[in-house]
Amino acid sequence: MKIAVLLSGGVDSSVALRLLKDENHDITAFYLKIWLQDEFSFLGDCPWEEDLKFAREVCEQAEIPLEILPLQNEYWDTVVKYTIDEVKDGRTPNPDVYCNSLIKFGQFYDKIDKSFDNVASGHYANIIETDGKFSLLRSPDPVKDQTYFLAYLSQEQLSRANFPIGKFNKSEIRQLAAKYNLPTKNRKDSQGICFLGQVKFREFIKHHLGEIEGDIIDIDSGDVIGRHPGYYYYTIGQRSGLGLGGGPWYVVKKDVNSNIVYISKENKAEREKYEFKVGKFNWISEFKPENKKFLLKIRHGSNFHSCDLVLNDDGTGDVKLEMPDKGIAPGQFAVFYDDEVCLGGGVIL
Repeated sequence: MKIAVLLSGGVDSSVALRLLKDENHDITAFYLKIWLQDEFSFLGDCPWEEDLKFAREVCEQAEIPLEILPLQNEYWDTVVKYTIDEVKDGRTPNPDVYCNSLIKFGQFYDKIDKSFDNVASGHYANIIETDGKFSLLRSPDPVKDQTYFLAYLSQEQLSRANFPIGKFNKSEIRQLAAKYNLPTKNRKDSQGICFLGQVKFREFIKHHLGEIEGDIIDIDSGDVIGRHPGYYYYTIGQRSGLGLGGGPWYVVKKDVNSNIVYISKENKAEREKYEFKVGKFNWISEFKPENKKFLLKIRHGSNFHSCDLVLNDDGTGDVKLEMPDKGIAPGQFAVFYDDEVCLGGGVIL
């Protein structure tokens, strides 16, 4: 097949490229130029140049052509603007979800030659086809599994997606990288938000929203026990970065209009939630699941909740957890699973 490989300069996508090369596919690698280097020039040299350097070295070693595709405007109009708007409204965004659905498997595919059969990436996930329908399955590595970030893909997008490393765990990928003697074999895994690279999220928010001092209030006593630089720097469930003694303290609520951050350390009713509402669903199969029990992820990682989901006529859903969670925040994505199959998800309201 003719395959477009999304190459980030990390070890996962590098191994994905080499696995496809071993299968004798016609491969072109693409590095997406999505960083906001002009905006963050005050931080010094562009921190993404190293990623591009490694991507070039991987392609030179494999004798695969590499194209650099600028998508900064598309990122700004979709992923970046969404992130700023959500933070400003007091919600907790997850830009990587939209990065995958709107850019990597959306506008990127629309911009490349339609003769490419599919788009491959270094995601830890699997796809199976049954009677013309595509399902998204979890990776065997519970920590690295990335189906949470892929839950907003459509049937059409899954039909042209390719995840070569989905059947492996991270240790096996490292072994394959050593076997291929890849330039990226010893690179650390990247952390943080896709379009920011090494720019810290706090710097990004400060650049766009500035600082507005407000009170930190103990929700149990009503006492003001500290000051903060802006409600948008904090998310529900957060316990670090508050700069307060006598903790641990948890952020339990935010008043956007009054710029107040409420915290608690003993009030379990405020800290731990069993129920919440979800909307803006994407069901990968294109059919609503019947009301029943599901596995649920509220954030990327190996932890699941068991839950009941009741779908309402107004397009929302009511979720009830078997065990409470301390970090349920509006704006987060709730992703539902039927055993190994990722069914899709919704936004916490």
